[in-house]
Amino acid sequence: MSELFKPLQIGNLAIPNRIVIAPMCQYSATEGTPGDWHMIHLGSLALSGAGLLIIEATAVVPEGRITPGDLGLYSDENEAGIARILAAARTHSHIKIAMQLAHAGRKASSRAPWEGGKQIPLGELGSWQAVAPSAVPHAEGEDAPTALDAAGMARVRDAFAAAAKRAARLGLDGIEIHAAHGYLLHQFLSPLANKRTDEYGGSLENRMRFPIEVFDAVRAAFPADKPVWARISATDWVPGGWDIEGTIALSQALQARGCAAIHVTTGGVSPLQAIKLGPGYQVPYAQRVKAEVGLPTIAVGLITEPEQAEAIIAGGEADAVSLARAMLYDPRWPWHAAAALGAQVEAPPQYWRSQPREFKDLFVGAGFGAR
Repeated sequence: MSELFKPLQIGNLAIPNRIVIAPMCQYSATEGTPGDWHMIHLGSLALSGAGLLIIEATAVVPEGRITPGDLGLYSDENEAGIARILAAARTHSHIKIAMQLAHAGRKASSRAPWEGGKQIPLGELGSWQAVAPSAVPHAEGEDAPTALDAAGMARVRDAFAAAAKRAARLGLDGIEIHAAHGYLLHQFLSPLANKRTDEYGGSLENRMRFPIEVFDAVRAAFPADKPVWARISATDWVPGGWDIEGTIALSQALQARGCAAIHVTTGGVSPLQAIKLGPGYQVPYAQRVKAEVGLPTIAVGLITEPEQAEAIIAGGEADAVSLARAMLYDPRWPWHAAAALGAQVEAPPQYWRSQPREFKDLFVGAGFGAR
């Protein structure tokens, strides 16, 4: 049997295969509320046959959005908009759905990627003041963020917890906390962004303190029988930055607090990063976390071919693979992977007749009796 299509347990959450749809920002919400684009986008992905769909980075406060178009879960309108989409997806799919809760920190108030992705200067229409661990801008020439004081940090913690309660009301199957890609929690972790001299800066233990407090707040606010996990950048790809040793220490600390998995990615905190790209370039980091922490580990990064994904799981390098761009390019990637690996995959009955004639049982429950 294909290892990629074996079930996986993340805490109490059982998923039917090891294919995870990574959270992918769409920059297409209005004041944090999704509209028709998200209905089409998430609806399509829900029919993909993947085991788990993680909804994109979802801001816990308006100022925590990367761009004015970011998805949010900080208002009743946001919650109602997401509920509409989840209801449609659940009517037609059994896919498990989680959400990534996030705060952009100093990378907030930016333009969408197709508009250049740069920071919107303060005072320009659509801009707002960003916050961060320290008053250090992300890139040269950008406006400096405001360093969070104790009250500001408390507001952020409370906002993560409030969003987790909304996620619980929505019936989401899990929560991923975004501590990667240079956003607020990663900024606290990285010496490149965190220049604090109080108990939240300096030593590794101090730099981990606020992300752990946020995890604790989310874990306490979300149903105990549903999993909460974290996405972590395993390296900044910059000398003197956050690294794999810190990632392992943080993962172990989170494990002790009930973290159900670690989603291992890299980079994002500095424009000076020198990333060594190649197929599966981040998988070795996931492999180390899996080996040294023991939590279910999700690998991501230029995983594009079914045989490649199968080898990662079969070789014990990770417990699941996470796809982003490859899934957008081919929203039926799990179907094609199942065909290539001799496995079965769930598909909606409306699509059963698309099964190629050389297969008799590619789709779970499908048959060739229909005219």
